Amino acid sequence: MRAFSRQALRAAAFLGVVAFWYCLWVAAERFPSEYDWRYMTISSLLYPERNPDGYRWAWGGVALCGLGGSCWMSVLMWNGRPSNGADRPVGVWAMGLGYLCMVCCALLPVPFLHMTRSHDVLALSAFVGLCFGTVQLTYRAVGRGLRGRSRRFPGRSSVYACVIAGAAMLPMLLVSITQAYVSHALPQLPWVGLEWRERGVPAYLSFAFWEWVTCVVFSAYTSALSFIT
Repeated sequence: MRAFSRQALRAAAFLGVVAFWYCLWVAAERFPSEYDWRYMTISSLLYPERNPDGYRWAWGGVALCGLGGSCWMSVLMWNGRPSNGADRPVGVWAMGLGYLCMVCCALLPVPFLHMTRSHDVLALSAFVGLCFGTVQLTYRAVGRGLRGRSRRFPGRSSVYACVIAGAAMLPMLLVSITQAYVSHALPQLPWVGLEWRERGVPAYLSFAFWEWVTCVVFSAYTSALSFIT
């Protein structure tokens, strides 16, 4: 029964990812005007004034994803042995904090603790925690999986692990490069929106495009890690 419970909690991370994407899809369908993900950010789906009929779906997807990830982290943190919790990798604690911030960001009222930008702080904390945790857990998981297969070249597993873990950060590197280019070469453009499409600006220069790509990449990493860790 205990083993089954652990498996169910691990599967909750994948189910949370599925719920996240389903709820965002419903929120986009309920958007009052055209929603083009290539030029419109995720936050457009979350604001009540911008998406009055669908913002609850978007917040629900964020909350369910955070809850699913928190269940998964609870398995990795304690694994039936609470006394060994301090021995868990720091990435586990960072990721657990990130998922907790996701849940709080979706469920706590605005503003929280009389902080006008409390939700921005929670969203940033969730993002940083998930980034750090994903990279660190991927590095450990890949390195552990390859270590026994590359006994002739013991250093190769570390190289592969660094490459695969670092690939999770590639969309963020690309969005930084594109936004630096846009601010220098196209300073007259407003903040990303459908105006960019009307002016013929390529989608790969849009912040919204890379924001969605980042979500896809982290969803894939989360789903894979939840089953192999």
